[in-house]
Amino acid sequence: MVQQMADKYKVPETHPDFRLNKRCFSNAELYQVAYSFIKEGEPFEERIGNFILDWIKPGHTIEVQTSGSTGKPKKLRIKKEHMINSALATSKFFDLPEKTTALMCLPADFIAGKMMLVRAMVLGWHLDLVPPSSNPLDQVYKRYDFCAMTPFQLDNSIGRLHLIQKLIVGGGAVSPKLQKMVKDVETKVYETYGMTETVTHIAAKRLNPKNKKKQAKPFKVLPNIHISQDERGCLVIKAPKLADEPIVTNDVVEILTYKRFIWKGRIDNMINSGGIKLFPEEIERKLRKIIDQRLFVTSMPDEALGQKLILFVESDFSEELLSELREKIKNLKSLGKYEVPKKIYLIEKFEETPNGKIHRENTVKSKVN
Repeated sequence: MVQQMADKYKVPETHPDFRLNKRCFSNAELYQVAYSFIKEGEPFEERIGNFILDWIKPGHTIEVQTSGSTGKPKKLRIKKEHMINSALATSKFFDLPEKTTALMCLPADFIAGKMMLVRAMVLGWHLDLVPPSSNPLDQVYKRYDFCAMTPFQLDNSIGRLHLIQKLIVGGGAVSPKLQKMVKDVETKVYETYGMTETVTHIAAKRLNPKNKKKQAKPFKVLPNIHISQDERGCLVIKAPKLADEPIVTNDVVEILTYKRFIWKGRIDNMINSGGIKLFPEEIERKLRKIIDQRLFVTSMPDEALGQKLILFVESDFSEELLSELREKIKNLKSLGKYEVPKKIYLIEKFEETPNGKIHRENTVKSKVN
C-alpha cells in the first residue's frame, strides 16, 4: 500500500502502527501536534513540528539543507517519494518492521533527523524523542530496537549502549579507537555511507561482527542501489528510487563486487606531494590509532614538493605534547614515509559545521597565518 502511494507521488496516510512519544496520530491529528511543538515546544521540538507540517501538507518535495562539511551548505528539493523509498530500503536492509521501537536523538534540521521521522510515520514505528545532545542516552531508561547517532554521540554513550539493539552511525568517520570500544558490545553497530543527495545512507558495514577476528568489512549497498566508478576512480551511484539522475561523488573508492566497496577518501582532499598522491582520510585512520584527540591532515604550499602534508590536532598548545606526537608518529609502522606530516599544529578548538562536523577549510583559514 505504501509503495503504491509512493509510485503515485502521494504522501502516504500515517501508518496505523505509528506512535510518537507513545501516542497514536492520524495525519489530521499530526497537524495539531506539529503546531503544538512549534508554539510551545523546546527548540528541537519546534524544528520537528516544522518538518511534520512540510511532510503532511500538499506537495511532492521537501526542502533540505546540506551540512556543508564537503562544500558550501546548499538547499536541495527532495521528493517525498524518494524519502519513502529510502525508508522502505532501510526497513528491509536492517530488518526493522512495523512496531519497531526507535529513539530519535538527532536534530530535524538535516536529512538524518528528518528521515528518522519519515521512517516512523511510513513504516509504523514507535518513535520516542529526546533532545539532541552529546549524551543522548543519559536520561533514557528503556530499551529500543533502533537508533541513529553521530560518532561523537556514540563515543559518549558506550556505557548505556545496551539500551539499543541496532545502531547506525553516520555524519563523520568512526575512529579506530571508537571501533575498539564497540567491539564487544551486544548492540549491532553499523557505520553508514550516504549524503543528503542520496536521502541518507545507501550503504552500511557492521563495526562489531560476531567473528571478532574478522577484518573490517567493506560497505554493502542497500537494495536497488547500483555502484560504479568514473575515470577519476570516484563512486557513481545509480539509485532510481532515490534520485532521478545518477549521482557522481567525489569519493575515491575500491569496488570489490557489484554490492561492496571500500571508501578511501575524497578526491578534493587528495594531496599531491612531490608527485605522490596522498589521501588524508587514509592517513587520519592510521594516526587515530595513536592519537586520542580530534585531528585531520591537510596540505600547505611547498616550493620543493608542491604541497606538504600537515597535521592539525585539537588540543591546547604544549611543547611536551608536540614532542610526544612526533615520537609516536615516527614509530608508527603502518605510516609510509610520504605520509609523515611535515608540520603539526595544536589548535584549541576546531571550526565546525552547523551539525558538528569538522570544517577543515575554515579551521586552516582562521588558525594558521
